[in-house]
Parts: sequence; C-alpha cells; structure tokens
Amino acid sequence: MSVIESKIEELGLKLPKAPGPMANYVTARRTGNLLFFSGGGPFEDGKPVVFGRVGDELTQEEGYAAARLTGLNLISQLKNELGDLDRVKQFVKVQAFVASAPGFTAQPAVMNGVSDLLVEVFGEAGKHARTAVAVPQLPFNIPIEVEIIVEVE
Repeated sequence: MSVIESKIEELGLKLPKAPGPMANYVTARRTGNLLFFSGGGPFEDGKPVVFGRVGDELTQEEGYAAARLTGLNLISQLKNELGDLDRVKQFVKVQAFVASAPGFTAQPAVMNGVSDLLVEVFGEAGKHARTAVAVPQLPFNIPIEVEIIVEVE
C-alpha cells in the first residue's frame, strides 16, 4: 500500500469509485508532467448525491461537506489515472465553481472542503493556488464543481 493510501486509511477516509466522463470528454489529460482534470462534483457510484445552491437549499457547512466529497472523488480519479498516489509531486491549481444563492459570498469557505482534504492527505504537496467562483447553477443541480491541475512524477 502506498504512503498516501495509508494516510487516507489512517484518516478514516474511503475513496469512492472513480466517476467516469458523463459526455464526450475525458476525465483527465496529461501534458508533460501535468495532469489537468475535468470538473468533478459530489458523486457516489457515478451519480450526483448533493443538490442545490449554497446559501439557499444548502448551508455553508453542507457546501463544505459536498466540497470534501468532491475532493475524495478527484483523489479517486487521480489514483485511477496514476495507479499510485505516491506519484503526486504537488497540486498546482484548484478551481471551484460554487452554485450560490444571490448574496452568498463565502465561496472560499465552501471550497475549503477540498483544500483542507488535499492538505490532510498529501501534506505540503496538497497546498495549491486556487480560485473560488460563484455561479447561479451547475449541471445536475450540484452545489460545487472542482477542477484540479496536478504535477506528477
């Protein structure tokens, strides 16, 4: 078992089955030592499981939990692409789109669900540049969609 997978187990986390593409695209594309991931969301068994806009149907805390689940899905996709999570050199950039009610401005706090998870699991390599953007609606009525760029060995 890899060091990172041992850390995931130690944290009491379980990686979901990696979701595949839902249309005519790929979940990740590699160029050189960078992996660019398509947007991921809060899915279980390949289906969205959290719905609504943060600040309306969902609280900020529920948005954070949805972001954390999204992060687990992205780690699962990363494992699917690499085979071994120890090949991750560093997370370069994380971008989150948060479906937000009018007036809701805590998108960075929601996105912390992903950021905190990456640092818990990958340590310093999990620290990243990031952007959190409010949007009125996301596909499938999910509350968050996250893209990552990862440098790998």
